[in-house]
Amino acid sequence: MAAATTEAERGDRRPGPAEKAGPGGPSWRGRLPAPPSRRTLVVAGAVAAVLAAGIVWLLYGSAWLRVGEVGVAGTRVLGEDEVRRAAAVPDGLPLASVDTEAVEARVRGALPRVKSVEAERDWPHGVTLRVTERTAVLLLAERDGFTEVDATGVRFATLPKAPGSVPLLELDPASARSATSTLRRFGRDRLVREAVRVARDIPDPVARSTRTVKVRTFDAFSLELKDGRTVRWGSPEDGAAKARTLRALMKATPGARHFDVSVPSAPASSAS
Repeated sequence: MAAATTEAERGDRRPGPAEKAGPGGPSWRGRLPAPPSRRTLVVAGAVAAVLAAGIVWLLYGSAWLRVGEVGVAGTRVLGEDEVRRAAAVPDGLPLASVDTEAVEARVRGALPRVKSVEAERDWPHGVTLRVTERTAVLLLAERDGFTEVDATGVRFATLPKAPGSVPLLELDPASARSATSTLRRFGRDRLVREAVRVARDIPDPVARSTRTVKVRTFDAFSLELKDGRTVRWGSPEDGAAKARTLRALMKATPGARHFDVSVPSAPASSAS
């Protein structure tokens, strides 16, 4: 008597879950999370509103995050209190309310010596002013003192006495008539601008020992050093090449008293 044939032997079996779902794979529709309830959304919104209100109060309403001190860094000539007064940052102002651009504009407007300034919030209680001062490359003799001029031609301060570390601009025409003619043709402001170009290009070691920058005409500038040596510079053109040539010439002829770099490709020096 033949044994009963089982379903496994006939190859018959029940389809699994994946086969029931068809070629697209198993169905997950029944497993998606339920959307949040209205109550959950209301609670979440309330929590967010409370947090936002707390942050706003902390920044603007609390007594903690307020200006308590104003620090100053980078000054050389200016006093720190002078910079603070120019900045005019109210004590006790919420730190978040400090308009740093307005503070910077006030400092630059009140203190011409300031070349640049950066105002930074220093949480939780301070503001820091980082100052860069202008550096004089030339002095102008005026009726009320000596005006400092920086490398960009900005006149930023007047001193009662000339500092020995900055050269003085001197109009040195061949005659009074020549001076009048030079000023009429080029104008004093243009001569000053060109003299600034010359002063800016003088090599640092030479600049520190330069007493005067003399201008006879637009293309005839010269330098007088503190030890009596002189440099014929010529026009303000080719300043970088003239500076390199002057350094090399002074090194090659240390005993010379007079140097000519007006044509940098053909320099000259002499002992007398």
